[in-house]
Amino acid sequence: MSHYLTRRRLLGSLGLAGVAAVAGCLDRVPGRGAVPVGTDGASGPPSRDGTLYQPWPHDRLREATVSGGPDKDGIPSVDDPSFAPAGEVPLADDEVVFGYAGEADVKAYTQRVLVWHEITNDTLDGTPVAVTYCPLTGTAMGFERGDTTLGVSGKLVNSNLVMYDRATDSRWPQVLATAVDGPREGDQLREVGLTWTTWGRWREAHPDTEVLTEDTGYAKRYGSDPYGNYNPTSGYYGGGRTLFSPLDEGWAATLDEPKRVVIGARTADRAVAFDKPTLREKRVLETDGGGANGDGGSDTGGADGGDGDAGADADALLAVYDPGLDTGWVYRSGGESVEPDDDREGLFVVDGETHRAGDLPLERMYALDAMWHAWGGFYPETAYVA
Repeated sequence: MSHYLTRRRLLGSLGLAGVAAVAGCLDRVPGRGAVPVGTDGASGPPSRDGTLYQPWPHDRLREATVSGGPDKDGIPSVDDPSFAPAGEVPLADDEVVFGYAGEADVKAYTQRVLVWHEITNDTLDGTPVAVTYCPLTGTAMGFERGDTTLGVSGKLVNSNLVMYDRATDSRWPQVLATAVDGPREGDQLREVGLTWTTWGRWREAHPDTEVLTEDTGYAKRYGSDPYGNYNPTSGYYGGGRTLFSPLDEGWAATLDEPKRVVIGARTADRAVAFDKPTLREKRVLETDGGGANGDGGSDTGGADGGDGDAGADADALLAVYDPGLDTGWVYRSGGESVEPDDDREGLFVVDGETHRAGDLPLERMYALDAMWHAWGGFYPETAYVA
């Protein structure tokens, strides 16, 4: 008998059992470009140009895929989202939002809405996208979706939302951004950067932002969260075990705190997790270079805490803390030394010049907040930097 709680038990403990609608949530590239008989013209969302590290065989991922409770589209995506100016939507400053700041569009997607839908199909700066959120893994990610839309399959793998595209019905685990079943198997989605922060922080940084409203076309209990609360953190988000068996449990040997938040980044051949609470304290964390996966995993010795030995390896990744948004930005160091400004939070010195955390003159990596169990389960050989 598994020791993991069931989602039904969790919802039952919250008095919501039976309310199915509230629940839910590459470089193997077999099949890339292949279109089976009967799917001609159903191209699905656009694929990325490069490839992401993806350590699991697809048949293993399919075997590990389980029902999350609701059926396909039982958790309905928002396909006609509505937005309002910041001053017209009453939100508490500590409400969690997922922000996008582009050339023309600046938008905040509220966790209070997405916890009931998990996917919003929208357009950002003229590009059709899907903004997605999985409450069980604490991950918010944006993807280009082409001329199709993404929906909630009702399945989970490693506790993570499995999306499907309505053009081909291929299945895409959110964190992997990779189709693991269906006509698009092996293809990988192009990601769109989102910032996990709070409404007060986002509004202060972007006073011209628009915000997703509760005018979704569905009657939901927006403002209540069947999994708990983020501010203060409680319920499922606050700790304890996962609801579903992870793909791999090796992460517990490094850090047995399944819900601890890390900032994850992947390249073509490795994955790195920066410990977010530690980043808040040290302001800079850095890997020790290209051996992050090759040396067998945990890389806690790679953090320099801003003491001055950054830049030792051009292949190293580093994270810097942005106190304004309470987020971390991840870069390739390129051999450069990055030092926190001693007098001003959120500023860093690179090659004698001072820059904001989000604007360092280095190659910025796509990165996302994630619960440790999710990141470690998907990427068993991830470096963990703290």
